[in-house]
Amino acid sequence: MTVTVTNALLPARIPLFPLNAVLFPGGALPLRIFEARYMDMARACMKSGEPFGICLIREGREVGAAATPEDLGCAARIDEWDMPQLGVLNVVTRGGERFRILERTVESNGLTRALVEWLDPEEDHPVPDQYQECVRLLQAIATDERFARLAADARYDSASWVGYRLTEVLPIPLRIKQRLLALEGSVERLLILHDFLKQRGLLGR
Repeated sequence: MTVTVTNALLPARIPLFPLNAVLFPGGALPLRIFEARYMDMARACMKSGEPFGICLIREGREVGAAATPEDLGCAARIDEWDMPQLGVLNVVTRGGERFRILERTVESNGLTRALVEWLDPEEDHPVPDQYQECVRLLQAIATDERFARLAADARYDSASWVGYRLTEVLPIPLRIKQRLLALEGSVERLLILHDFLKQRGLLGR
Protein backbone atom coordinates (compact mmCIF):
# COMPACT_ATOMS: atom_id res chain seq x y z
CA MET A 1 0.00 0.00 0.00
CA THR A 2 1.23 3.49 -0.85
CA VAL A 3 0.09 6.40 1.28
CA THR A 4 -1.08 9.36 -0.77
CA VAL A 5 -0.42 12.84 0.59
CA THR A 6 -3.05 15.43 -0.31
CA ASN A 7 -1.71 18.14 -2.63
CA ALA A 8 1.52 16.13 -2.78
CA LEU A 9 3.26 18.57 -5.09
CA LEU A 10 2.68 21.58 -2.83
CA PRO A 11 5.17 22.45 -0.06
CA ALA A 12 3.86 21.66 3.41
CA ARG A 13 4.98 22.14 7.00
CA ILE A 14 5.12 18.87 8.91
CA PRO A 15 6.58 17.61 12.21
CA LEU A 16 9.71 15.49 11.95
CA PHE A 17 10.76 12.36 13.82
CA PRO A 18 14.53 11.93 13.29
CA LEU A 19 15.53 8.29 13.83
CA ASN A 20 18.35 5.83 13.38
CA ALA A 21 16.18 4.21 10.72
CA VAL A 22 15.14 4.80 7.11
CA LEU A 23 11.50 4.55 6.04
CA PHE A 24 10.65 3.80 2.40
CA PRO A 25 7.47 4.44 0.40
CA GLY A 26 5.01 1.65 1.08
CA GLY A 27 7.11 0.29 3.93
CA ALA A 28 6.07 -0.44 7.51
CA LEU A 29 8.10 0.80 10.47
CA PRO A 30 7.12 -0.01 14.10
CA LEU A 31 7.93 2.71 16.64
CA ARG A 32 7.94 2.82 20.44
CA ILE A 33 7.14 6.39 21.45
CA PHE A 34 7.63 7.68 24.99
CA GLU A 35 9.02 11.23 24.80
CA ALA A 36 6.33 13.85 25.43
CA ARG A 37 7.06 15.81 22.23
CA TYR A 38 6.54 12.73 20.07
CA MET A 39 3.53 11.49 22.05
CA ASP A 40 1.85 14.84 21.41
CA MET A 41 2.90 14.71 17.75
CA ALA A 42 1.49 11.19 17.31
CA ARG A 43 -1.81 12.10 18.96
CA ALA A 44 -2.20 15.16 16.75
CA CYS A 45 -1.39 13.19 13.58
CA MET A 46 -3.83 10.40 14.49
CA LYS A 47 -6.55 12.97 15.15
CA SER A 48 -5.98 14.93 11.94
CA GLY A 49 -4.91 12.09 9.66
CA GLU A 50 -1.94 14.15 8.57
CA PRO A 51 1.52 12.60 8.16
CA PHE A 52 4.74 13.33 9.98
CA GLY A 53 8.18 12.96 8.49
CA ILE A 54 10.74 10.28 9.31
CA CYS A 55 14.34 11.20 8.56
CA LEU A 56 17.62 9.45 9.25
CA ILE A 57 19.67 11.25 11.89
CA ARG A 58 22.74 12.96 10.47
CA GLU A 59 24.00 14.31 13.80
CA GLY A 60 22.73 13.75 17.33
CA ARG A 61 20.65 11.12 19.07
CA GLU A 62 17.06 9.91 19.03
CA VAL A 63 16.49 10.92 22.64
CA GLY A 64 17.16 14.33 24.16
CA ALA A 65 18.14 17.46 22.25
CA ALA A 66 16.77 17.83 18.74
CA ALA A 67 18.90 15.87 16.28
CA THR A 68 19.97 17.12 12.85
CA PRO A 69 18.14 15.09 10.18
CA GLU A 70 19.14 14.23 6.65
CA ASP A 71 17.57 16.55 4.08
CA LEU A 72 15.56 13.79 2.39
CA GLY A 73 12.99 11.73 4.25
CA CYS A 74 9.70 9.87 3.91
CA ALA A 75 6.20 10.76 5.05
CA ALA A 76 4.64 8.43 7.61
CA ARG A 77 1.09 7.78 8.71
CA ILE A 78 0.06 5.69 11.68
CA ASP A 79 -1.61 2.44 10.60
CA GLU A 80 -1.86 0.77 14.02
CA TRP A 81 -1.39 1.84 17.60
CA ASP A 82 -1.45 0.43 21.10
CA MET A 83 -0.65 1.77 24.56
CA PRO A 84 0.54 -1.23 26.62
CA GLN A 85 1.35 1.00 29.59
CA LEU A 86 0.88 4.60 30.60
CA GLY A 87 3.39 6.84 28.86
CA VAL A 88 4.37 4.35 26.13
CA LEU A 89 2.75 4.36 22.70
CA ASN A 90 3.48 1.59 20.21
CA VAL A 91 2.63 2.42 16.61
CA VAL A 92 3.16 0.96 13.16
CA THR A 93 3.77 3.61 10.55
CA ARG A 94 3.37 3.29 6.79
CA GLY A 95 5.65 5.11 4.37
CA GLY A 96 4.20 7.58 1.88
CA GLU A 97 5.87 10.09 -0.41
CA ARG A 98 9.48 11.12 -0.15
CA PHE A 99 10.21 14.76 0.64
CA ARG A 100 13.10 17.20 0.77
CA ILE A 101 13.49 19.65 3.66
CA LEU A 102 13.50 23.31 2.61
CA GLU A 103 13.81 24.80 6.11
CA ARG A 104 13.30 23.61 9.66
CA THR A 105 12.72 25.04 13.12
CA VAL A 106 12.88 23.56 16.61
CA GLU A 107 10.00 24.34 18.95
CA SER A 108 10.34 25.00 22.67
CA ASN A 109 9.43 21.38 23.49
CA GLY A 110 12.22 20.09 21.22
CA LEU A 111 9.97 19.01 18.34
CA THR A 112 11.36 19.82 14.90
CA ARG A 113 9.02 21.10 12.20
CA ALA A 114 10.04 21.50 8.60
CA LEU A 115 8.82 23.10 5.42
CA VAL A 116 9.15 20.32 2.87
CA GLU A 117 8.67 19.84 -0.84
CA TRP A 118 7.14 16.54 -1.90
CA LEU A 119 9.04 14.56 -4.50
CA ASP A 120 7.28 12.92 -7.41
CA PRO A 121 7.01 9.14 -7.13
CA GLU A 122 9.83 7.53 -9.06
CA GLU A 123 9.03 5.98 -12.42
CA ASP A 124 8.36 2.30 -11.87
CA HIS A 125 9.32 -0.50 -14.26
CA PRO A 126 8.88 -4.26 -14.46
CA VAL A 127 11.74 -6.16 -12.85
CA PRO A 128 14.27 -6.94 -15.61
CA ASP A 129 15.08 -10.60 -16.21
CA GLN A 130 18.65 -10.21 -14.95
CA TYR A 131 17.33 -9.23 -11.50
CA GLN A 132 14.80 -12.03 -11.04
CA GLU A 133 17.18 -13.55 -8.48
CA CYS A 134 16.40 -10.56 -6.27
CA VAL A 135 12.69 -11.34 -6.59
CA ARG A 136 13.23 -14.99 -5.63
CA LEU A 137 15.31 -13.96 -2.62
CA LEU A 138 12.59 -11.56 -1.45
CA GLN A 139 9.95 -14.26 -1.91
CA ALA A 140 12.04 -16.60 0.24
CA ILE A 141 12.43 -13.92 2.92
CA ALA A 142 8.65 -13.40 2.92
CA THR A 143 8.14 -17.01 4.05
CA ASP A 144 9.76 -16.08 7.38
CA GLU A 145 6.99 -15.13 9.82
CA ARG A 146 9.00 -12.05 10.86
CA PHE A 147 8.43 -10.66 7.36
CA ALA A 148 4.96 -12.05 6.71
CA ARG A 149 3.67 -8.53 6.03
CA LEU A 150 5.58 -8.61 2.71
CA ALA A 151 3.10 -11.12 1.32
CA ALA A 152 0.11 -8.93 2.21
CA ASP A 153 0.71 -6.36 -0.53
CA ALA A 154 3.30 -8.15 -2.67
CA ARG A 155 4.17 -6.62 -6.04
CA TYR A 156 6.97 -8.84 -7.24
CA ASP A 157 6.64 -7.47 -10.78
CA SER A 158 7.47 -3.91 -9.62
CA ALA A 159 11.11 -2.79 -9.62
CA SER A 160 10.29 -0.03 -7.11
CA TRP A 161 8.47 -2.33 -4.69
CA VAL A 162 11.08 -5.10 -4.84
CA GLY A 163 13.95 -2.62 -4.47
CA TYR A 164 12.39 -0.79 -1.53
CA ARG A 165 11.47 -3.99 0.30
CA LEU A 166 14.88 -5.59 -0.18
CA THR A 167 16.59 -2.45 1.08
CA GLU A 168 14.38 -2.53 4.19
CA VAL A 169 15.06 -6.12 5.18
CA LEU A 170 18.72 -6.55 4.22
CA PRO A 171 21.53 -5.75 6.71
CA ILE A 172 22.67 -2.69 4.78
CA PRO A 173 24.37 0.23 6.59
CA LEU A 174 21.95 3.07 7.26
CA ARG A 175 23.94 5.58 5.18
CA ILE A 176 23.64 3.25 2.18
CA LYS A 177 19.92 2.83 2.81
CA GLN A 178 19.62 6.61 2.80
CA ARG A 179 21.36 6.80 -0.57
CA LEU A 180 19.08 4.12 -1.96
CA LEU A 181 16.06 6.09 -0.73
CA ALA A 182 17.35 9.17 -2.55
CA LEU A 183 17.88 7.34 -5.86
CA GLU A 184 15.45 8.28 -8.61
CA GLY A 185 15.80 5.07 -10.64
CA SER A 186 13.99 1.89 -9.59
CA VAL A 187 16.08 -0.29 -11.91
CA GLU A 188 19.32 1.40 -10.82
CA ARG A 189 18.44 0.55 -7.20
CA LEU A 190 18.00 -3.11 -8.18
CA LEU A 191 21.36 -3.07 -9.94
CA ILE A 192 23.07 -1.84 -6.76
CA LEU A 193 21.25 -4.40 -4.62
CA HIS A 194 22.02 -7.20 -7.07
CA ASP A 195 25.72 -6.38 -6.96
CA PHE A 196 25.64 -6.11 -3.16
CA LEU A 197 24.04 -9.56 -2.86
CA LYS A 198 26.34 -11.13 -5.45
CA GLN A 199 29.44 -9.88 -3.64
CA ARG A 200 28.22 -11.53 -0.43
CA GLY A 201 27.36 -14.82 -2.08
CA LEU A 202 23.64 -14.46 -1.42
CA LEU A 203 22.66 -14.96 -5.06
CA GLY A 204 23.57 -17.71 -7.49
CA ARG A 205 26.89 -17.31 -9.27
